[in-house]
Amino acid sequence: MKFLSLKNLAQGAATTIKHYPFEVLFALAGTIAGTGQVELTHLNRVNEGWCIRILMIANLGLLLSLSATLYTQSIGTPRSKKLIIKCIAAIFAASLIFIINPTNREADYIRFLLMSLAFHLLVAFAAFTGHGQLQGFWQFNKTLFLRFLTSVLYGAVLFLGLAAAIGATNFLFNFKFEWDTYAILWVWITGMFVTLFFLAGVPVDPASLNEDTSYPKGLKIFTQYVLIPLSTVYVIILLAYEIKILVEWNLPKGLVSNLILGYAVFGILSLLLVYPIREHDENKWLKTYSRSFYFLLLPLLCLLFVAVGARVFKYGITELRYFLILLAVWLLFISVYFLLFKKQNIKLIPISLCVITLLAIYGPQSAFSVSMYSQRRIIIRFFEKHNAFKNGKLMAVKGIKPGSKEGNRAAANLEYFVSHYDLIPLQPYFDRDLSVVADSLGKLKSKGSYTTLGRYELQTEKQDWVKQQLGLSKFSSRYINTEEDEKLVYYRINKSGTVLDVKGYDFIMDPALANDTTKENFNDLTVEHIILKNKAAILKINNETLTFDPSKIARKLLADQTKLDTYLEKNNEPNNNRYDVPVEWMSVTAESKSFEVKLIIDDLNFGTSGKNIDITYVRYLYLIKRK
Repeated sequence: MKFLSLKNLAQGAATTIKHYPFEVLFALAGTIAGTGQVELTHLNRVNEGWCIRILMIANLGLLLSLSATLYTQSIGTPRSKKLIIKCIAAIFAASLIFIINPTNREADYIRFLLMSLAFHLLVAFAAFTGHGQLQGFWQFNKTLFLRFLTSVLYGAVLFLGLAAAIGATNFLFNFKFEWDTYAILWVWITGMFVTLFFLAGVPVDPASLNEDTSYPKGLKIFTQYVLIPLSTVYVIILLAYEIKILVEWNLPKGLVSNLILGYAVFGILSLLLVYPIREHDENKWLKTYSRSFYFLLLPLLCLLFVAVGARVFKYGITELRYFLILLAVWLLFISVYFLLFKKQNIKLIPISLCVITLLAIYGPQSAFSVSMYSQRRIIIRFFEKHNAFKNGKLMAVKGIKPGSKEGNRAAANLEYFVSHYDLIPLQPYFDRDLSVVADSLGKLKSKGSYTTLGRYELQTEKQDWVKQQLGLSKFSSRYINTEEDEKLVYYRINKSGTVLDVKGYDFIMDPALANDTTKENFNDLTVEHIILKNKAAILKINNETLTFDPSKIARKLLADQTKLDTYLEKNNEPNNNRYDVPVEWMSVTAESKSFEVKLIIDDLNFGTSGKNIDITYVRYLYLIKRK
C-alpha cells in the first residue's frame, strides 16, 4: 500500500500548478483579496470595494482560464497557440474589474453571479465542442461534480479540525485569536486547498472518456428513488393547483413560479443523471418518463407566464421577473426540442443556457437595461402625473399628503432604482452633475467615527439625497411592490399611561427582559413563563398552567374599528397605524385552581391581511393573586 506523504502532496501540487498556472494565479489573487476583505470590513469602504472586485474577477478568471485550457486540450492546439489563447482569456477576465463595481451598483452583484454561472456552464462543454462525444461529455461532468463534492467535504473537515485546534490554544494558553482568524482560515482553505484539490482531479484527457461506459450504482438509486419521485410530487401538486385556478378563475399566486422552476430543475437534473442508461432494457420506462415530463411541463409554463405577466403589467419589470420570463422561454424551447426531435443532444442544455445567461448581462436586451428602463419609466410616469416632469427634467413633486400610499410607492421606486443602478442613470433628468454629487457624498464621514461612509451608508445617503431633491423625503419606503404586501396593514397598540393599579393582587411579573423561556422561584412560588412561536404565552405557577393568546385581544380590538380609530395617533404612515388605548382594552383575566392572573399587554405589534393576524411583537405584564 502506498501511503500519502508530504513529498507526494508537494509533487501533486507542483503538477497541478504546472498544468493550470493561470487558474492557480487567479485562485491566489482571490484568496489574498478575500483576506483583505475580512480585515477591511466596515473600516475602509474604498479598499474593501476593491477587494470584493478582485475576488469576483478571480472567480471569473479561474473559470474562463479553465475553459480555455480544456478547449485547447480537446482540439490539440500547439503549445504556443495554447498559451496565446489562455493569455487572451486571462486578460479578458482581468479587464472586467474596470466594469464591475458592486460598491456603487447592487446590480453588479447579480451581473457577477450571471457571469459566474455562464462560465461554469462553459467549463461543462468547453472540451466537447465537436460533433457527438455525448458519452464523454456526461462522464466528464459526472467526474467534475463528484470531485467538487469531495473537495468541499475535505475542505470542510480540514477547516473544522484546524478551527478546533485554534480554539483549543485559546482555551489552554489564553491566546486571543478573534473571529477574523477563523474567517481568514476559511478563505485560504476554500481559496487554495479546495481549488488545488479540485483541479488535480480534472480529467487531463477528456476525449478518452468517450469509451468509458461505467455508471455509479448509487447515482442510479438516488435518481430513481429520490429525484424522479420528488419531481412527480411537484407536478401533481402544480397540476392540481392549475385546475383550481381554472375553476375559480383567479390569478395564480407568485410562489407558484418557484414551484414550477423547482419541478423543472429536479426533472431535467434527473433525466441528465440517467442519460447513459436510458437505452438499457430494464430502463425503457425512462423514455416514457422523459416525454411525459416535457409534455406536462408545457401547461405549467403557461401558468408561469400568466403569474409573471400579471405582476409585470402591474409593477413593471425587475431583474427577478426578467429572469423568470427568460427561464420560462428557455424551458419552453428545451421542452419543444426534446418532444419533437428523436436524436437528442444533451449538450444543448448547458450551451443554450450559457448563451441566454450571457445575453442577460450586458446590452439593450439585458436584464439590467430592460429593468432599468421599466423602473425609470414608472418613476417618470409618477412625476408626469403630478406635473413635476418639465422639459425632460424631474422637478420636486408637490401636493401629495405625507404618508400617502402613492408617495410611499414613489419613494420605494426611487430607493430601489438608486440601490440597483446608482445615481448616474438618472443624469438625463437632472441639471446638476450627479457624478460630482456621488463623489461628495462618498467623502462624508460615518456618524460617530472619523472613517468614510460604509457602502450601505453611502447608498442610503444617495437615496436620501435624491428623495430630498424630488420632494419625497417625507415619504416612507416601507411600501413594497408586491400584490401580497399591498394588502397588509400593520398595527402598533400601546396601553395608555405609565402608572399601573395593582390593588388586590399579590405579585407583579414583568418578563420583558427574560428569554422566550424563563423559570423563577419566589418564596413558595415556582413561576415558569414560555413564549411560543405565534407569540402566545404559557404561564405555569406551581405546575398550574394558564394560557394567553394575544391574537384574541387583537381581534377584539379590530372588532370595532371606528372606536379604535378614536385613539389613533397623528402622523401615521399608511398601513402602519399606531394607537394609545386604555389599559382595560389590553387586559384579560384567567384563573387556575389556586391563582387568578390578570394579563396586561403593554405593547402589541401585529399585521393583518384579510382575516389573518400575524403577531410580530408583544410585551406582557402579569398580576398574580392567590385565591
